[in-house]
Amino acid sequence: MTLSRRHLLAATLATPLWARAAAPPATIRIGVAQPLAGSPPSFSGSSAAVAHAKGWIEEEFKADGIVIDWSFFKGAGPAVNEAVSNQQIDFALQGDLPSLIGKAAGLKTRLVAAAGARSNIYIGVPPDSPAKTVADLRGKRVALFKGTNMHLPAVRLLEAHGLTERDLKIVNLDTASSLAALATRDIDASIGSLDILRLRDKGQVRVLYRSKGDSPVFTRQSHLLVTERFADAHPEATQRVVKALLRSARWASEEVNRDEVLRLWARAGTPFEHWKEDYDGDPLRVRLNPTFDPFLVGRYKEAVDNAVRFKLARARFDVDAWIDRRYLTAALKELKQETYWPVFQVNGKVAGA
Repeated sequence: MTLSRRHLLAATLATPLWARAAAPPATIRIGVAQPLAGSPPSFSGSSAAVAHAKGWIEEEFKADGIVIDWSFFKGAGPAVNEAVSNQQIDFALQGDLPSLIGKAAGLKTRLVAAAGARSNIYIGVPPDSPAKTVADLRGKRVALFKGTNMHLPAVRLLEAHGLTERDLKIVNLDTASSLAALATRDIDASIGSLDILRLRDKGQVRVLYRSKGDSPVFTRQSHLLVTERFADAHPEATQRVVKALLRSARWASEEVNRDEVLRLWARAGTPFEHWKEDYDGDPLRVRLNPTFDPFLVGRYKEAVDNAVRFKLARARFDVDAWIDRRYLTAALKELKQETYWPVFQVNGKVAGA
């Protein structure tokens, strides 16, 4: 190799990844594992939902003429996996189980930011149901949206109460269908989200269980992922999407904005009062933390192990290699947020406590 070629190679390797990218994309396609609802059409429960409502990702790319194309999937995580497989989207806002199922099946993705940690699960039963505990669901017809990030904590919860899925008559229903079936007593129980509180307030449901106050093992985790194809072709655009999401997470995590955040989410149909009840006592900086701290990484590693053990995923893989921290680390440094977010250890305790 000549001296000039050595210098050229050294200069190339020293150049930041996003400075060596191809031409900027004309469109950035983001898939969301939720349907739109309400007026104006919205989704909820994450800093990404705030970014969508405020138009902050669009704002990041407006001067470049880059279009942000959002797609919303009633079929939740499994439908998002199909869109990733068919190269219909570049980014996905998705839960832990469906994305790791996709990864184990060969989808080439990278996790680049957390988007909603420790989301609670609820179990609703008819008001006059004889069930008093989770163990009492044995043999009952129970709705569960399989393949979503609701599935894995539900299976963990059942196991903690001496049950498996086989001990129940599981009915695979999406959120709207499970609520309707529960209201008409076509099922005996539903494992779902805080949407169950709507039926409770109408006197149609009693809350048998909620994960709030219980172990975080029984909560749901979600994130923003990017396809390897898009990240490799457009690292600068990937960096800017993560930065826009981080800005949204910071704004949404300020306690002074709590009511506005919950009201933005309420536009999608779940009442403000229910969001307030679900988030009561929980610091926004914990629930909307975009970083992959040891606790969250530990949750994903356990999720992979559990998914294989419960025969929900094909094979284990390296979670540390799946999480690509480069973009988040750069954004945290640029926005001077390296020390803003709490860091939880694997055991769930704050570092240094």
